[in-house]
Amino acid sequence: MQKDKLTFNDLPEVVGELCERISSMENLLTEKLHQQHNEVKKDTHVPMTVDEVCEYLGISQSSFYYKAKHGGIPIIKQGKHLFVYRDELDKWLESGRKGESPISIEEEHVRMLATTRRKANPKAGEYGNDSTH
Repeated sequence: MQKDKLTFNDLPEVVGELCERISSMENLLTEKLHQQHNEVKKDTHVPMTVDEVCEYLGISQSSFYYKAKHGGIPIIKQGKHLFVYRDELDKWLESGRKGESPISIEEEHVRMLATTRRKANPKAGEYGNDSTH
């Protein structure tokens, strides 16, 4: 396809070659995405120690133990040791989210207007609008 000047007669051949190249690129991308998806699945079900969880969440050990007892952090107890699987921890974090998903600015504006209290309209003549004074 590396021709300096293409003629109208060359178009079917060039278009066919472009279609083949696009198809091969699509196949490579699909394979790469599939590989990455499988790698992510494999790497997320990893047991973490208490120290690793605290570092991951940025909390102290006392906060971890409190949340494990009262907050529902999904822990696994093996003898005297506690472990948390990273994927289960991520699911727990997601379930604690207040909003289902991030919203657009317009949706946020509508929600804010709906929850804002407005002052009632003043009655006519109440604030010096009456000409009888």
